Amino acid sequence: MLVHRAPPVATVTLNRPDVLNALSRPLMDELAQRVAELDADDDVLAIVVTGSGRAFAAGADIAEMAGAGAAEMLEGDRFAAWQRLRGTKKPLIAAVSGYALGGGCELAMLCDMIIAGEDARFGQPEVRIGVMPGAGGTQLLTRALGKWQAMELVLTGRMLSAREMYERGLVTRVVPQGLHLHEALRLAAEIAKQPPVAVRLAKEAVQKAFLGTLEEGLPLERKNFYLLFATEDQTEGMRAFLEKRAPVWRGK
Repeated sequence: MLVHRAPPVATVTLNRPDVLNALSRPLMDELAQRVAELDADDDVLAIVVTGSGRAFAAGADIAEMAGAGAAEMLEGDRFAAWQRLRGTKKPLIAAVSGYALGGGCELAMLCDMIIAGEDARFGQPEVRIGVMPGAGGTQLLTRALGKWQAMELVLTGRMLSAREMYERGLVTRVVPQGLHLHEALRLAAEIAKQPPVAVRLAKEAVQKAFLGTLEEGLPLERKNFYLLFATEDQTEGMRAFLEKRAPVWRGK
């Protein structure tokens, strides 16, 4: 795992290129720990997750799971690190090149935005080895693409290109091959220029809209909207607008 801090943006790179960044249990535990540290760092306002070599992540570490039984998988709480990552308050941007398959696709979908190179390939091929997605694939793909398209991908295990995923609504932006990280960092820097508390509460509201119901999302949106009127940044932002000048954010 490689971590590069260049405040206000940090980059976390999966670094197992010899196995296409297969998501072993130790790798996921370390990823969750590193992201949590950056989430707690006041100097970091946005986090980019990317892979090294020919893949973002080509899936779970099959060798690690092949001999496991159901009880062992259940008791091992394999997805605890994934749950910790879902609790990240700062924006997470996936910079995807090459394969994002199985757990790799699920990791990209766990992020808030996905910037993909033209060479990126997405898919949930678990059915082809006798299992199914277990880290959110069936739920997130269905929410992003709709039941009928998600069902096709999950039940056939076939891959789609970055352009196809963009057209179906999963990918934020497609860029020429090799520019995925550059564009993700540019987007992260743009977000980092915004008032941090407003960004965090807005992210929370959008997540609620994606994963919950309208009846759950509207009250949260209103509550977060009202809460922002207790921040110094709200006062500064509106004053700067009226005074026709650039605001100076303090993150309070």
